[in-house]
Amino acid sequence: MAMEKYIPSDKENTFLATVQNGRYDRQIINGLKKFIEGSAPQDMKDFYSKEELDAIVALDGSDRDLQKRMPIKITRHYFQQAVRSKSLQTLVKASPKETYDLDGAEDPGKQMSYSPIEGMIHKYELALLYVAATCSAHCRFCYREELIAKKDVERPDGTIAPKGLAQIKDVVDYILEHNRIVSENGGTHPETGREKLREVLMSGGDPMVLGNKNIAQWLCALAQAGVENIRIGTKELAFFPERFDEHFFAMLDAFHKAYPQISLRMMVHFNHPDEFLQKNPDGTYIDNPDGGLEWIHETLSAVKQLRSRSWINVDNQSPIIADINDNADALRILQRELKRNGIENHYFFCGRDIVGHKAFNVPIETAWKILNESQRGLSGVEAHARLSITHYKGKTEVAAITDTPVPGVKGGENGVVVFKLLRGAADASNRAKVTIVGRNPDAIWFNGYDDRVVVDEAELFSMYGIKPISTQLEAAE
Repeated sequence: MAMEKYIPSDKENTFLATVQNGRYDRQIINGLKKFIEGSAPQDMKDFYSKEELDAIVALDGSDRDLQKRMPIKITRHYFQQAVRSKSLQTLVKASPKETYDLDGAEDPGKQMSYSPIEGMIHKYELALLYVAATCSAHCRFCYREELIAKKDVERPDGTIAPKGLAQIKDVVDYILEHNRIVSENGGTHPETGREKLREVLMSGGDPMVLGNKNIAQWLCALAQAGVENIRIGTKELAFFPERFDEHFFAMLDAFHKAYPQISLRMMVHFNHPDEFLQKNPDGTYIDNPDGGLEWIHETLSAVKQLRSRSWINVDNQSPIIADINDNADALRILQRELKRNGIENHYFFCGRDIVGHKAFNVPIETAWKILNESQRGLSGVEAHARLSITHYKGKTEVAAITDTPVPGVKGGENGVVVFKLLRGAADASNRAKVTIVGRNPDAIWFNGYDDRVVVDEAELFSMYGIKPISTQLEAAE
């Protein structure tokens, strides 16, 4: 049966008629074939050593196949930065360590439990849309590996299939119907308790691999559906900043002229300052005589263009990843330089329980210490970022950790960790509630605290039948 197409309104068609696609030569290398055969560009041939290639190829076809876990992909722009940065090489180069331990969830965050239609995740007031299934290059720690690698995922109804991309008509129909029901029910949905769906995150993959016309179709359709804020999640400023060209900004300006009430939020993804700063031959950063450090020209030009438009916000968020940015000095420079150039520091994340996560995840308590150490010497506005860990119940802040014992608290003999629920996946009823656990310096996920729950007001553990230590002791008596 043919898929029913979305029919744009006259207003949308008038805007879409102005949009031009650009031509982009990312000089992408997909896979390892060119590196193995020696047909990669001359300056890129030694990016992988023979020993590294042999170790990767030896795993092909096995249950530890690296290329099957996450396709290997890099742009020339990112290579030029990575060739002088061990951190960026770890980010983009495949390594056997990725599949030493394949423990983890195929659907991290149980996203499919919140997927009312294909390609959409609806959590509280925000919908996330999978509008693209790839990026210009691939991060080896990717939290969307199940989508990028087209892996089968079990859905709530028991069916098993790869995740599909969102379709404009399905999304628009869903938003209109959801918001109609919410309006008629006094502001909340009678079944889910969710409020109006007013914000959408275009994600994937990376929406910026799409042409301007495709991005424009999404923007105006979402605006027509009543969405107030549209986010575009992208790492393209790191992978290929030239994508932000005159045709892209002309499209954004035409969209703003047609829909001036809609705010755009670029959610960018810088993991390390090596992704946007220039370096001296000795590997040190270059001082800018006017203040701060010297940026890569193309990257800074794109950022300035975005920030020159008052209706566009730019926010950065990044996980803290082993051997990539688990370094307080690097994160301090990252936060300071981003804020200085108009990019807000939004969130830093602990790792997620995806397949193979143990190769990249930093222990929760270590990540908290690194972030807080990185914010020493930053001003209040530079240090806005919080540390978040995505529980199945919702986005949770690692709010505090004590270094000293908590007297009289069973489980707090070595200090405690305080988790604070920031955003509920289903609704906002538990916002700001906390869970307190006894410390475990080795914990990389919540299950590392199963045996040391002190207080569980946020119900992060009780939803799995895990009770606080005091309750367990009372039951034993």
